[in-house]
Parts: sequence; C-alpha cells; structure tokens
Amino acid sequence: MEDGTIPDSDITASSAWSDSTEAKHGRLSTGEGDGAWCPAGAVFPSGSEYLQIDLHKLHFLALVGTQGRHADGHGQEFARSYRLRYSRDGEKWITWKDRWGQDVVSGNENTYDIVLKDLGPPIVARMVRFYPLADRVMSVCLRVELYGCVWDDGLKAYTAPVGHVMQLPGMPVYLNDSTYDGSTDMQFGGLGQLCDGVLGGDDFIQTKELRVWPGYDYLGWSREALGQGSVDIEFHFERPRVFHNMQVHSNNRHTQGVRVFSKVECLFKPGILQPWSSPALTLPVPLEDLKDPSSRPISLPLGGQPAQILRCKFYFADRWLLISEISFLSEPFEDDGTEPDHPKIPPTSPSPPVNHTSSSSTSGPGLPVAKDDSSNTAILIGCLVGIILLLLAVIAVILWRQYWKKILGKVSQALLLNNPAYHLLLSDHRKEPPPYPGSPPYPSLSPPVSPPLPPSVPHYAEADIVSLQGVSGNNTYAVPALASSSPGADAAPLPELPRQCLIFKEKLGEGQFGEVHLCEIENPQDLPTLEFPFNVRKGRPLLVAVKILRPDASKNARNDFLKEVKILSRLKDPNIIRLLGVCVSSDPLCMVTEYMECGDLNQYLSHRVLLDKTGPSHNTPTISYPALISMASQIASGMKFLSSLNFVHRDLATRNCLVGGERGENGEDRGGERHIKIADFGMSRNLYAGDYYRIQGRAVLPIRWMAWECILMGKFTTASDVWAFGVTLWEMLSICQEQPYCNLTDEQVIDNAGEFFRDQGRQVYLSRPAVCPQGLYELMLSCWNRDCKLRPTFAYIHSFLTEDAMNMV
Repeated sequence: MEDGTIPDSDITASSAWSDSTEAKHGRLSTGEGDGAWCPAGAVFPSGSEYLQIDLHKLHFLALVGTQGRHADGHGQEFARSYRLRYSRDGEKWITWKDRWGQDVVSGNENTYDIVLKDLGPPIVARMVRFYPLADRVMSVCLRVELYGCVWDDGLKAYTAPVGHVMQLPGMPVYLNDSTYDGSTDMQFGGLGQLCDGVLGGDDFIQTKELRVWPGYDYLGWSREALGQGSVDIEFHFERPRVFHNMQVHSNNRHTQGVRVFSKVECLFKPGILQPWSSPALTLPVPLEDLKDPSSRPISLPLGGQPAQILRCKFYFADRWLLISEISFLSEPFEDDGTEPDHPKIPPTSPSPPVNHTSSSSTSGPGLPVAKDDSSNTAILIGCLVGIILLLLAVIAVILWRQYWKKILGKVSQALLLNNPAYHLLLSDHRKEPPPYPGSPPYPSLSPPVSPPLPPSVPHYAEADIVSLQGVSGNNTYAVPALASSSPGADAAPLPELPRQCLIFKEKLGEGQFGEVHLCEIENPQDLPTLEFPFNVRKGRPLLVAVKILRPDASKNARNDFLKEVKILSRLKDPNIIRLLGVCVSSDPLCMVTEYMECGDLNQYLSHRVLLDKTGPSHNTPTISYPALISMASQIASGMKFLSSLNFVHRDLATRNCLVGGERGENGEDRGGERHIKIADFGMSRNLYAGDYYRIQGRAVLPIRWMAWECILMGKFTTASDVWAFGVTLWEMLSICQEQPYCNLTDEQVIDNAGEFFRDQGRQVYLSRPAVCPQGLYELMLSCWNRDCKLRPTFAYIHSFLTEDAMNMV
C-alpha cells in the first residue's frame, strides 16, 4: 500500500466522505488528499463501512498495520478497533478470528502512530476488507498496510474429517482444526492448521503458542472413533498444477498410541469436471525406520502428476494419527492441448542463435558469410571486456564479503551503534516505530562499520582460546587450552559405555551438528566403568542426557566433539553437570552427562509461586526466598569453580541450570531442598528458541543475558559471565515469570547495549523484583557495571549469597 505496489484501482470502499478522502488515500504513512480514507457518514457500532484491497492472486498475510488521519496535525479521526474480513474468490467472505475466537482487533489511540497486528492465525486471501468499529456513532478515518507474500502453494481449500479428543489421565487433548475457516461441521471449503506454517513438536501435549489448550499444534484422528482404517483428505487448488512432492509433518509418539501413517494412496483430478486418475498412486512408509518417537517430516514423491484436486488416504499404523502440516512442491500447469496427460515443460537451456544474414557468396547456399565490417568486431571485443570486468567486480565483492564474515563471524552484524536494527529490518521488511519516545527513525541501511573502541575498554588476552561448536552448534564454553600443569590435566580417560544400556525417553532438542536426548540407565551400579553420581540411590534408574553427533557431521565438527569430551571430563564440581561416559568406538559419537530429575530451573520455578506469610496458595507448588538464595548460591559456587580454571560459559541462564532433589544417605527427600547443577545444552531446546537472537539464519545469541561488550565487541570473559549471572539471579527472584527486558524488542536490547557503550546515563537496567531486598538488587547492579573490571568476582558473589543475602528481608 505505502510504496504504491498496489494500484489505486485495486483499493475500493463502501463509501467516501469526499474525493479527497476516497479509498486510494487509505495508504499507511502517506498524506495525499485529506490524509486518509474516511467513509461518507459516521461509523456505527455494527461496522458496516469498509475499505477493500484486491491483491488479484492468493497471498499469505501475517501482519496488518493501521493509522488514523493526521493531515499535518489537522486530522482528529482514527479507529480504536476494527474487524477484518477476507475472501479467496471474491464471493465467500470470512471474518478473521484470533486463536481464542475474538474477531475485534485493537486499533489506534491517536491519529499518527502506526499500530501493527500479528495475524495469529495468518490468512490466505485474495481480497481483504477493513471494517472500522466504534463504541458509539462517530466519525473515523483509516490508513492501512498489508504484510505478507504470494501464496505459491496455490492451495485454496482442503476437506478433512473433524479432529477428535484424546482422553489422557486428568487431561483432555483437543486435536481439532481450531483455526479452520470453512464449514467446521464437515471441515469443508476452507484452510486451517494444516497449512499455517507451524510445525508441532515431539510431545503433542506441549504447544508453541502461549495460553492455548493441549494438542493445539496438531490435527488428529482416532481409528476407533473414525470407524475406518484411513483418514481421507482432499485438496483443492486455485488452478491445475504439476505435483512433484508432498511433505507431511507427523507425530510419532508411539508410546502413547500415536504413529506415523503406514502408507498413502493419492488420486489426481486434472479439472473439476474431469474424472479421477486410475489407478491410485500408492506410497508406503517403512515403519521399521520410525522407532524414534520424534515428530518428523515425511516426504512423498508424487511423480510430476498434473491435477487441480488431490484426494489422499492416510492409513493408520496405530490407534492415533496426528498431522501438524502438509505442504506441496508443485508448479502451475499450462496445457497446450497437444499432450493432455503431461505438463508443458520449458526448455532447460536456450536454443543456439540462428544467423539470418543473407548474402551472395561462392561458398555455397546455407553457409554463413562473414561481413567485411570491423565495427562488429569492435562491438564483440567491447562486450567481452565488459563481461570480464563485471566478473572481476563480482569476484571482488564475494572476496570482500568473505573477509567481513571472517572478521565479524563471532559477533552479530546487527550489533552496530549507528543502526542496531540492521538485520531485523532486512528480515521483517516493515517499518517499526522508533525504539524510544522522541528518538528519530532508524537511518537507511548501510554496510556494517565497526564502532571505534573507547580508550577505557579493557583488553582481555584471549590467546589459545578453544571455541567449541559442539552438538548444539553454539560456542558454549570458550576455554584456554589446558597445559599439563592445569587442574585436572591428568584426569583418567572416560569409560566407554555400551549403547544398549541407554533407554530412550525423549528428545530434548537439536542443534546444528546433532541432537540431545534424555535417556535412562536402569541399573547404573551394574556398569563398573561408570562414574556413578553420589546422589543416586542404589537400585534407582539414572537419568542421563546423551549428546549425539550426526554421522554425516564434518571433520571439524567431529574434532570439536572430541575436544568437548576432553574438556568436560575435567569439570568435576558438585554444581557442574558431570560427564559420565562416552560412546566413541563407532558412529554416531555420543557423550553421556548427568540429567537432574526435576528438569531445568526455568521450568521448575515458572510453575511455582513465592511462599509468603499468608501461607501456601491453593494447589500451587511454592518456593521460599531462602530456597531461591540457596539455589543462587549453588550456581555461584559452580561458576566460581569454572572461573578458577578461566573457563567462560557464554550462556549462563536458568534454562541452563538443572534441578535435582538433594537426598540423604538412605535416599530420602529432604524437604524440598534442591541441588542445582550448571549445564550447557539449553540452547538446543526448541522451548527456548525465543531467548536467542538469530542473525540472518546463522548464529544465535542470547542477547538479553549478554554484557554490552559481548554484544558490541564479541568479548566473552569471566566478567561477562558475571553480568549473565546478575540476569540469572533476576530471573530467579522473578520466579521466571517473564523474559528479561520483556518490554523491549531485540533491536531495542541491542540499542540499549549501545547506551552502555556511550555511557551518557540513558541505559536501561532490569527493575528490582518485588521479592528482592535492596541489598541484593545492588549486587545485581554491580554485576551490570559498565566497567567490567569493577564487577564482583564469583568468589565474592558466592560469599555474599552464603553469608549476607540469606539474612535479608
């Protein structure tokens, strides 16, 4: 709308107050005419006036923006709320609703600010209408914008059976298509969760969207309730297409009766009035390869079949079939009438040029004759020189980009003081309001320029640093290469554990080079080579985390994996996760570490409330202030040990601390007192993907826990770990109810790091949690001191938490 890609002729309205406020003026951030679209009369609460945009082809829309009429300060009209309606064919109109069934969208509060609304769920539409609403009869004006892309799939509707409810002990799991926009009684004529781009996780009870019901990410059917051995789904496309591949993301939690379908049978219909193809295309799925209960995409070749309608039967392999997403690799089909059963395939390479020059010659008919004209030769030479120069320029640009990638590889290219939103703007393609009131909008994009370093920034020697990629694909530990005199340098080699003793429980997550699995060892005392943890009662199974390197990993990744094994084997401290053994005699390479029975600290605390003087809350687990300080003291103790070896963690946070029950000699639980250990694989869990800032699909950084010098200069030291500990302590005293700096976007967090760099008193600190005494908050503030040399040591922090913090009220 704003840049004129959508022409005036495609913007219409139910009415307009005047020529200067007609529909074409309803473009975001423009001020032509009288500054906006305004309907002819006042808007009633029922909202019958609308502004319509015709996109002429199906689009996937994920975001909309609205604005009032400003007109250089003269406008006073805006819509406080509105409804959205959309259509894929111009005849059937659908009212957009959010995931909880609400159809009224919050609009503007003044005439000039832009309000963006994420469409969850997103919509597939050709035409969109904005209906401004009012709580009373009043005048409104509106400017709008659409954000999305062309819907290349061409899918217009699918028909599927209504999903069923799975009854688990004490919990119903609703596996219905809750965002379906067609007829919901028969699931006919619409689109929904099978094409919304959200892939369900391994555990179908857990959801990626907040505040929704268990099972939300999946559409599922019971073989018993359906009364047949297959689920029939029919797909209707806008026009005929050639289908090469269908990808189905399916759950495989076979421990709960859920399994990937055993086979698929597909029929193809070239047109609405044409018969179905015969015989059906049968695609088996080998179930022996699906013993891992992880969700996965199943890729099914469709053989280049032309069709406008597909009907596929998905056959049950167990009691339940759960599907999260279905997508197609296809292309438009254009039939020239000569070969009705095959698509018209464009040539793969251009035909050779034909010389049409005619001239009389004694050389014989049909042979080209060179003209005696030196001008053509000059033109040809000029073209060749131009091409060579262009190639040299391209090579120079590539080499220059490689140089910058090498220099800035470990630091976000978005970490620029001049333009902190560089990569976010590239990826979002939308305008955001300035990060702080009164600040100017971001400048135009420019190549990255390293900021000058102030003379007060201390230099840290980083010679012989070993940076490990590891299974998670992140530089988790950055450690000096250990000399023979280093503590633990003479550690005995780790035992080789038999793979058959590891019983798979669930996949915790995955990274760039491998996966992290939760496993169980039933009788750990039967393995004499195992370094048996002191806090596991004899006869109880031992929970372990198993990091598995992919067999196809590169040589560098394998070397990093073995280095990580060597380094972690030397970390022996009560508050550091212990490396128990390895499986390196054959592929895939594995390392086995402890795993605490209560999971990670973030999840443990977020399900609790603080115990106060009024007593425990009804049916809600509680935790006391002394217990929080005890946990924090244990984390500080573990970090004190790491810092004594000059180890830098780089990713200290509650998600990377594991919780177990501290037990007595007979295995009894001692009143909820918990043992905390620092781990390193929180980043690989999809649950915490939102805690990491992704840089153009490459590196991910936990910027909300990082010191300013880490963000701007890539300097990771023990002092930056102290900063991260301060944020971790803030998380704990906030009972992990919100993300650090939750009121700031990622780009504003980066901009705040720039304020620490400039040191002009405009930097923002995390506020004091309600339960936090002032003395403890002052410790946090000292952890976030701009001068890293003035931050406390972990030895001091541990002493403070052990001796002083416990006595604070």
